[in-house]
Amino acid sequence: MESSEGSRQEEEKPWRVLEFYSGIGGMKYSLMRGAVNATVVEAFDINDVANDVYEHNFGHRPYQGNIQTLSAADLDRYDADAWLLSPPCQPYTRQGLQKGSSDARAFSFLKILELIPQISRPPLILFVENVVGFEISDTHTKMLEILSENHFVTQEFILSPLQFGVPYSRPRYFCLAKRKPLSFQNPQFNNELLWAPGPLLGSDGCMVISEGEQSHGCCDKLLQACQPIKEFLELKNFRDEDLDSCIANVSETSDEVEEGNRSVSCPLNQFFVPSSLVERWGSAMGILFRPCYMFQIFFFFKQLYHSSSLKAL
Repeated sequence: MESSEGSRQEEEKPWRVLEFYSGIGGMKYSLMRGAVNATVVEAFDINDVANDVYEHNFGHRPYQGNIQTLSAADLDRYDADAWLLSPPCQPYTRQGLQKGSSDARAFSFLKILELIPQISRPPLILFVENVVGFEISDTHTKMLEILSENHFVTQEFILSPLQFGVPYSRPRYFCLAKRKPLSFQNPQFNNELLWAPGPLLGSDGCMVISEGEQSHGCCDKLLQACQPIKEFLELKNFRDEDLDSCIANVSETSDEVEEGNRSVSCPLNQFFVPSSLVERWGSAMGILFRPCYMFQIFFFFKQLYHSSSLKAL
């Protein structure tokens, strides 16, 4: 029995993955957390500082340059099974100009997709992540057209960390694409945009198929199921009972904490932000805890991995 399992693992070679717009390595980190049998053979990012952090985190420096300059021959050399893409979100964000494909920052993403039919061995799997708003852009429309023309089937989701037990509401857009003959375990959701992970988990609980159908009751259930905030704060040498007392008094003390004049009696002071900054930038702030929306991403990777067989292709 053990020998048969070992031979099966040898037959299933690791995915060869390309990570576009790699940033500090969030996608690679999610692959690792999702225990996916995959190797990132190359990462690509134009930002020097992001590449410094990526190299520090993973011991490899991404290819630094404009992704738009890559050719089909360049990509062929990697013989990749999967592409991970998290293109710039500025052309689609609700607070931006929403210029879509006419925004110069969208050019490289479409250029990469247009290379697919020119590659001798196109990727079998694509994973795209972006902000809410991407799904109504002309870039999204062009992406789906290119994928369909190149024999990909897609499933799309908008999910929030709340749905994964993280007390933070930040919906993100995700697209899963598989090239035929690969298929999804739940083909009834092909070409659908869903707002809940239940279908992939075989559950209809809090089944939401559009933004307008989100209910307060479902959101309340999600909030109740979330882990408490204190589970996401990295505090050293501090007892739980002291932390609970501190949290109870946050509302009384937060207004008094100003930059340059902070008390050290409560460890939560290290997380306080001056009210002037909150008023100006509060809508753009988030919990920078690594698994925050990475829970969503490595969940998808696990779904792709366990429902795909590359060895037969």
